[in-house]
Amino acid sequence: MPPDLASLGLMAGAAFVAATLLPAQSEAVFVGLLAAKSVDPTVLFIVASLANTAGSVVNWWLGRLIAKGGIERLPARLRPDPARFARAQGWFARFGWPSLLFAWLPIGGDPLTFVAGSLNYPLARFILLVFIGKAARYALLWAGWAAAA
Repeated sequence: MPPDLASLGLMAGAAFVAATLLPAQSEAVFVGLLAAKSVDPTVLFIVASLANTAGSVVNWWLGRLIAKGGIERLPARLRPDPARFARAQGWFARFGWPSLLFAWLPIGGDPLTFVAGSLNYPLARFILLVFIGKAARYALLWAGWAAAA
């Protein structure tokens, strides 16, 4: 099946934005494109996982900015919610690197990626752990869709 670049672009955009603090979700786009059968599911899975991880890398980088100059340095639109950020700091302090496997969670996942950057967690390890967690989530969605189809 030839790749539908528009569908892959939609998936990449939705997955990337969903990993930032902007309000968005990519799961419905992923399952909808699986159902439309316009894209090879393996390619869709790879694009979704990579783009979602890339959005988290942006959060990590913004966390580095926080560490260098404080949260006030970030534009107001990019500042994490203080309560969610504090929760994520506590979670990361308590559970350490394994918590990055849960960066896909809708409530604390995004602030957790900021925390990792603000604590200067090594980027290569960050990418690996976040990718594993996000890919596992898309794999479960894919498996659930396949079982229901």
